[in-house]
Amino acid sequence: MFFVEASVRSILIIRLSAIGDIVMASPLIAALREQYPQARIAWLVQPEGYELLAANEQLDEVIVWPRGEWRQLWQKRRWWTLLRAIVSFVRQLRGRDFDLVLDTQGLLKSGIWAWFSGARRRVGLGSREGSARLMTEVIDKPRDDVRIGSEYRELARQLGLKTDNFCMQISLSEEDRAFAREFVQQHGLEQGYVVACPFTTRPQKHWVESRWPELAEQISSQPGLPLVVLGGPGDQSVAERMMAGHPRMINLVGQTRLRQAAALIAEARLLIGVDTGLTHMGIAAAIPTITLFGSTCPYLNAGRDTGLDNTVVLYKALECSPCRRNPVCGGAFTCMADITVAEVVQTAQQLLANSVTLMSTRESS
Repeated sequence: MFFVEASVRSILIIRLSAIGDIVMASPLIAALREQYPQARIAWLVQPEGYELLAANEQLDEVIVWPRGEWRQLWQKRRWWTLLRAIVSFVRQLRGRDFDLVLDTQGLLKSGIWAWFSGARRRVGLGSREGSARLMTEVIDKPRDDVRIGSEYRELARQLGLKTDNFCMQISLSEEDRAFAREFVQQHGLEQGYVVACPFTTRPQKHWVESRWPELAEQISSQPGLPLVVLGGPGDQSVAERMMAGHPRMINLVGQTRLRQAAALIAEARLLIGVDTGLTHMGIAAAIPTITLFGSTCPYLNAGRDTGLDNTVVLYKALECSPCRRNPVCGGAFTCMADITVAEVVQTAQQLLANSVTLMSTRESS
């Protein structure tokens, strides 16, 4: 185990992207804060992930790597401006005087910033692309742990941090919560709603598009709950086509900021989604969650050690599973197509029934 000295004063977590992995790595914040209550803890992230971390009171600072701005400078051949921006950024990193850097991404682009930070200890998680050479220690990712965020849990364990309550966290502001309350009132959703997260970065991770409206019809008629659909700006055209003529689907795709979406998720009765960051937020918020996996299967267990596991993973493993970025099915995506609407509805009904039972038990105890 790679224990860390008690004298650590300043810690940098590096997880630049993506949204789902930032959510999965979030338990490190509380684990580090408990172990080092007086230390300064910062997180280095790309702009798209900033909002997820900005409201977390256990972080002292969120540092943004302006990758997109630098790319534009490169494309415009503004070499000197880019060079000055890089030098300034490196000076800012070194000026924080970090004792310990945790490169949880393990790529060259993250390892470079760990090295440039000047920290005496640089611990990489599953470092590849040559980034291991920039670390002082490297911790391998576990191979047989099916819990969500298992690699970050292993990193914490190897560092001697407590992992008995290693739960993901999404910190919200009062403004975020007010947005969710106002949305509920405006749409008359006081009896509850189901959040759907159908969109992600790769087509092999998508469920069959035509099944979402069918799911909405059955969810709204049997549990009696409308479907609130979330997604990013790039998903709007697909969402409009998918939801046309289906009044029980409320389209919020591309209409919320990231933490507003998280606040809506936290107030939902249930979340159903594919392998995307918004889906992982349902688990972080401890609401009943159904995850639909095919080409990827990052977890089979919600990772809670408290006895509360209201997450169900629907995953039809085939001989080619998981293919990740290299599907061999010619676009059939059979692993996702094999998940039926009836199976999702049945699972939803069971999770909703369990949550009602749990609430009743708590109120009577």
